[in-house]
Amino acid sequence: MVNISDVTSAPSPDLLTPDNCAVLFVDHQPQMFFAAASGDRTSIMNATEGLAKAAKVFDVPTVLSTVAAESFSGPIMPQLAAVFPDQKIIDRTSMNAWEDAPFVEAVKATGRKKLVIAGLWTEVCVVLPTLSALAQGYEVYVVTDASGGVSPQAHEHAIQRMIQAGAVPVTWVQVLLELQRDWARTETYVPVTEVVKEHAGAYGLGVVYAQAVIGAHAAG
Repeated sequence: MVNISDVTSAPSPDLLTPDNCAVLFVDHQPQMFFAAASGDRTSIMNATEGLAKAAKVFDVPTVLSTVAAESFSGPIMPQLAAVFPDQKIIDRTSMNAWEDAPFVEAVKATGRKKLVIAGLWTEVCVVLPTLSALAQGYEVYVVTDASGGVSPQAHEHAIQRMIQAGAVPVTWVQVLLELQRDWARTETYVPVTEVVKEHAGAYGLGVVYAQAVIGAHAAG
């Protein structure tokens, strides 16, 4: 029941903001990409880089993690490392990042209760820490297009399992625009539209067109 007298122009507390979330990147590594077959791997890489740049634009705390980087899986995706050149990458032996003490301590250090997570594979290295974080009271948002599984079925079943546990599925552009939320926020307007033009496909091309035809400040 809506009480009209209580209605105000205020955002939902469920929305992501630069001050209430952290972004976790889990196992975006060559060996994991080799077997990712739930979607186009180049698209997953593009979405991952777009998400990373979104976090960078809004100065959102990030945690970067790999599994067996030197013995099996290879280094973290170079494009991801390039966005955060000074960030320590937490390498693990556990498939479930939430069973790795340094990873969990890094998450705790952000002080954020909303976790935005992306990784490979969806059905293992995303679903396991997601369920674990949910069990400990975190709110988890899974970036589905910056994640991938070994098959479409594996990816989709993992997403459904996480949804049933309380996780929220999102896309990287959704995260970017939810953080911006108002084109009058001039301090991030240009960086956000640059990320859109670089990584958002036809939407980005639309921004190029609008700025060329309408003007440099055409809204994204």
